[in-house]
Amino acid sequence: MTMKPKARKFRIRRTVGSPAGQSAEAPKSAAPEAAQQPQAQAQPQPQPETPVEPPRQGQVSSSRELTAANDIDEIRKEGLTGRQLRMARRMAQKHGLAPTSDFDAVRLLRARGVDPFQRSNILELVMDENGNQKPAAQAVSDAQPPVQTKVQLPQTVPVERIALPSTEVSPADRRAAEIMQIQKDIGKRRRRKLALLFSRLMAFVFLPTVLAGYYYYAIATPMYATKSEFLILTADGSGSGPGAGLFSGTAFATGQDSIATQSYLQSKDAMLRLDDDLGFRAHFSQEWIDPIQRLDPDASNEAAYKLYKKYVKIGFDPTEGVIRMELSTADPEISARFSERLIVYAEERVDQLSQEKRQDAVKIATESLEDAKNDRRGAQQELVTLQEITILDPTGKIASIQQLIANVELQLQEKQLALNIQLNNTRPNQSKVAALRSEIEVLAAERDYQNSRLTQATEGSSSLASQTAAIQMAQADLATADLVLQAALETKRQSEIEANKQVRYLTVSVKPVASQDPSYPRSFENTVLAFLIFAGIYVMLSLTASILREQVSS
Repeated sequence: MTMKPKARKFRIRRTVGSPAGQSAEAPKSAAPEAAQQPQAQAQPQPQPETPVEPPRQGQVSSSRELTAANDIDEIRKEGLTGRQLRMARRMAQKHGLAPTSDFDAVRLLRARGVDPFQRSNILELVMDENGNQKPAAQAVSDAQPPVQTKVQLPQTVPVERIALPSTEVSPADRRAAEIMQIQKDIGKRRRRKLALLFSRLMAFVFLPTVLAGYYYYAIATPMYATKSEFLILTADGSGSGPGAGLFSGTAFATGQDSIATQSYLQSKDAMLRLDDDLGFRAHFSQEWIDPIQRLDPDASNEAAYKLYKKYVKIGFDPTEGVIRMELSTADPEISARFSERLIVYAEERVDQLSQEKRQDAVKIATESLEDAKNDRRGAQQELVTLQEITILDPTGKIASIQQLIANVELQLQEKQLALNIQLNNTRPNQSKVAALRSEIEVLAAERDYQNSRLTQATEGSSSLASQTAAIQMAQADLATADLVLQAALETKRQSEIEANKQVRYLTVSVKPVASQDPSYPRSFENTVLAFLIFAGIYVMLSLTASILREQVSS
């Protein structure tokens, strides 16, 4: 039996690139072996006889055109994206090819042995404006995932060679696997970031909040608050001025006194008085009070005053004129006692303020009255002095002199008339004429003497006219001083009335009563507030760190 030589058969295997830019790896030894072997080594086998068809007429495509069409159909089946096709066209133009379509560009590049989706080729295609190659990291981010292996051209494989089943998967399965891997990486990163975020929140927000809540609920000493209200009132009645009663009876009339009283109760002086009277520092230095609220026995006055301002809260309502006070201590009875003592201090302060106002109002009127009294006393003393050095009643003396002058004038006229009568006689009596003339001369001299007493000054004293004028001026000054003294007395009386209206009274509207339930700490509210504070601090620090990181990286 003779053996016919067995013809060697060859088959063509094509490998195409994946849609994601990755191609299956072909055996590197296939290319040199295929290059050495002739394309037609198989010997013809005896074929069965077939009927011969008549020749067809028309245009027949060449084998090259059919092969190109088949290759393009195969490329279409790969499911390439539009971005990959545009990239292939650009790469074909770079290599000087003239493709008729994007799929033809992929075919022509593969025919030349260039994989348009290989990483090195993509990096060569990514250039900047100056023609320089961009950094690899930026190029890879713009392109598809890198190609792991180089795509080989279609080669012939001998039939006798053992050909195992291909381990490659379809492009769709590979794409799905890659997407799944990307999703897993994204999920892993998200879980890691969430774990880090949760750990930071636990360290900076939740753990401090839990500690604060534990302190408020389990450790903090309960504080009992005692509330009281009091207001300052003025005396009834309105002032004498046109606008004196404008603010009478309103909160604005005692606003300044209320503010002064509030400031005094919140001062260190009030704290020291309360400590001396009832032992404020000793109460808050007890050992059973929690360490945060406890006051050190050797603490300074400033530390005690800080604690005093924390637990003694005083507010003034200007619309109602009411002063509200809330005092918190660890013992409700002591809290009530502290409140009562502070109200006593407030009453004393109000009395001092009203007393100062009364004294200021009467002080000026009293000084004016004393000045008026002194002026009147001086005027009266001057009048007495003038009367002592002259005459007591110069007016009466002047009147008597004037009356005497008038009598002398009358007698002088009578003697002159009698003399004229004697001289009219033919034989007058010379003795009578001489006597009448002598009387007339005496009366004229007396008249001149009395007139000189009124107008002429004597040795050591002034005239009666000047003495009278001085005494009259002293009397006028005395009358004026009397009027001024009377007005000063009236002013003082009105000032005393107004001062009595400035009296302030402290009225307690709500008396301090010891509470049965603690008012502080407010555990839930304080815990929520602590959470908000810690969360706000964390957010601010996170934003600051992000901004700084962005500035440094840019």
